[in-house]
Amino acid sequence: MNFTELTSEQSSKLNRIRHLALDMDGTIYRGKSLFSYTADALAMFRRMGICYTFLTNNSSRSVADYLVGLKALGLEADADQIYTSSLAAIEYIEREFGKGSRLFVLGTLSLRIEFQNAGFEIVTEYDDSEPDAVVVGFDTELTYQRLCKAAYWVNQGKPYIATHPDKVCPTDEELVLVDCGSVCACIREATSRSPDIVLGKPDPSMVTGVLKRQGLQPGELAVVGDRLYTDMAMAIRACALGVLVLSGESKLSDLEDDAQILVFDNIYTFARALAHSGRSPLVPPGNHREIIPETTIF
Repeated sequence: MNFTELTSEQSSKLNRIRHLALDMDGTIYRGKSLFSYTADALAMFRRMGICYTFLTNNSSRSVADYLVGLKALGLEADADQIYTSSLAAIEYIEREFGKGSRLFVLGTLSLRIEFQNAGFEIVTEYDDSEPDAVVVGFDTELTYQRLCKAAYWVNQGKPYIATHPDKVCPTDEELVLVDCGSVCACIREATSRSPDIVLGKPDPSMVTGVLKRQGLQPGELAVVGDRLYTDMAMAIRACALGVLVLSGESKLSDLEDDAQILVFDNIYTFARALAHSGRSPLVPPGNHREIIPETTIF
């Protein structure tokens, strides 16, 4: 699809968009390479006064880690432009259990520090005290002892939260990166319990978190991503506009006749469609810096 093929209704939907929730891998880069058109597309968004937030299910890295990684690509961003499944989990636990809760976190050091910085107390495998809840993330530093301790607390009936459902993490390496969903499957086999809640895409809390931050209504936000079963499913559940790009996992043959989402070849053709949707010119925000294209990612 390009801007010459949009119906008047589709153009009207695009004209309402004030903010973008951008998936990362498959949308702005693939593996370790930035798409050649990403910098131009992001610059077009800024010129139109459209802000954006980068979304990711990957909870192995902190917001600070992502900022470093994006900078290595030449993409300048602020902390409030990153929203991860870890942040969705933090906000959920704050609502349900309150700040200061004691958590056993099966995740990387970056994830544990992020919870500590949010005001939670971390219970380790060496502590005698009990946690208030167990959190499982994408733990690239997983040890057998910590896995067994997490399973023990789950078996004791502690509230059990998963940061996201992904079973594997995409990679260009000759590896299968076992992700949060697969670790939860391991714990399920050992304890006969699944997580009480699984956050991250496609859970709509990822979108509602961005809407709350930006003070927007769902119709003013577009979720842009390459996966039907996460990005687009989340957009539909959150009543936001779903924009599927064919630069990643999903192919045109995967699509059904579904008027709920828009489809573009990539983020650049989507940016052009936005520019031609009849929107009124807006003053670009002053806090976005120009992007310098690079090709290496963290």
